[in-house]
Amino acid sequence: MNGAVAMETARRRTKHSTNGKAPEEREQPAQWGRAWEVDWFSLASVIALLCFAPFIVFYFVMACDQYQCSITQPLIELYQGETTLLSIWARAPSFTWTAAKIYAIWVAFQVFLYMCLPDITHKIIPGYVGGVQEGARTPAGLINKYEINGLQSWLITHALWFANAQYFHWFSPTIIVDNWIPLMWCTNILGYAVATFAFVKAYLFPTNAEDCKFTGNVFYNYMMGIEFNPRIGMWFDFKLFFNGRPGIVAWTLINLSYMAKQQELYGHVTNSMILVNVLQAIYVLDFFWNEAWYLKTIDICHDHFGWYLGWGDCVWLPYLYTLQGLYLVYHPVQLSTPHALAVLLLGLVGYYIFRSTNHQKDLFRRTDGSCSIWGSKPAYIECSYRSTDGGTHHSKLLTSGFWGVARHFNYTGDLMGCLAYCAACGFGHLLPYFYIIYMTILLVHRCVRDEHRCRSKYGKDWKRYTDAVPYRLIPGVF
Repeated sequence: MNGAVAMETARRRTKHSTNGKAPEEREQPAQWGRAWEVDWFSLASVIALLCFAPFIVFYFVMACDQYQCSITQPLIELYQGETTLLSIWARAPSFTWTAAKIYAIWVAFQVFLYMCLPDITHKIIPGYVGGVQEGARTPAGLINKYEINGLQSWLITHALWFANAQYFHWFSPTIIVDNWIPLMWCTNILGYAVATFAFVKAYLFPTNAEDCKFTGNVFYNYMMGIEFNPRIGMWFDFKLFFNGRPGIVAWTLINLSYMAKQQELYGHVTNSMILVNVLQAIYVLDFFWNEAWYLKTIDICHDHFGWYLGWGDCVWLPYLYTLQGLYLVYHPVQLSTPHALAVLLLGLVGYYIFRSTNHQKDLFRRTDGSCSIWGSKPAYIECSYRSTDGGTHHSKLLTSGFWGVARHFNYTGDLMGCLAYCAACGFGHLLPYFYIIYMTILLVHRCVRDEHRCRSKYGKDWKRYTDAVPYRLIPGVF
């Protein structure tokens, strides 16, 4: 890490207005962040997820391993008494030390890339923003610094993967899918271990006590997190590392392993597998290309770090976001040319909407509104809010471009891409469509959750914004 940067304080407190205007005082600071109190329904849901979420993931993977990706057949056989939970469990591969070694090497390698190789790609690739970047202001009024090197880590990782496949032959390209269920137990161990460490750390040695949030309920605190930005030292940020690495870097490697397995089993790779690999690789590369922008999204700006993010990024993401490729290993669907072109078009249009919408907001933020969107000066709603340190700040909510079409039109594009991944698998089974069902629930819930926070944060200014842009996702519908 550059010495001058390392000596600089990684977080600075700011109490002045962000645009130089005189502060506007309010009687009470707005609520910012997740709820302080937990109702009984939320508590029951939290406990159920903590106990059963690993088995939900296991069920989908097991359905492919034992039932050719049918998610109804196991239930039918259980209902008819043809099988038992114990027999299903006994047939599933168990934890192996081989898988543990593979996963330990993988995580250690990603930590090495994250911590020990400062980004140089921003000096080489025009337009890419990497290196040390500032995040958004936390509820306590702090601005954290981050080392953005995700794209570099992805490139190095995949260069080594292809070099191994073509020249070195240290391991088989199918190593991931061949150890898929044993690796799942390893990811669960890390997910729960990280969540537990973050939970204990928040009580004993928090990175910033002012950004901790306790609800008084141990289960909710464990799941949703207490610390806003837990760190070890100045630069190892739990939230940034686990959100981007090791799960998202692995996403494209997992798909490549599925592709290699399909080639091994059938002697060819189907166009559906190629479509899934290409469309999801576009999404992953977009994530790392815009990693600096990601610092201003809800995961970093609002969510505390607990089991929800820690376990979710270690287990839920790599296992359930890649179900389409896994399905195609067992069902090598070859799409007709019109079907394949329709899937490709849907995926590319969805990506265009997703990226263009996010680009418009990023451009608007970087220029403080001094830019052109769709050929004209952008319209916006001026808002003010207070952080918990007493500082008054100002924001501008964009109402032009795609942000004038719907308040979360980037999610609409995201969902179109998700549907394309699923449609690439044909219509023979429900399993590959779990992704679009889950993402619809997730993003609709995120809309509601984000807007609740914004309503609390901005007060009457948020009402002005929703009057100007009345729909969330689909104009005229929702």
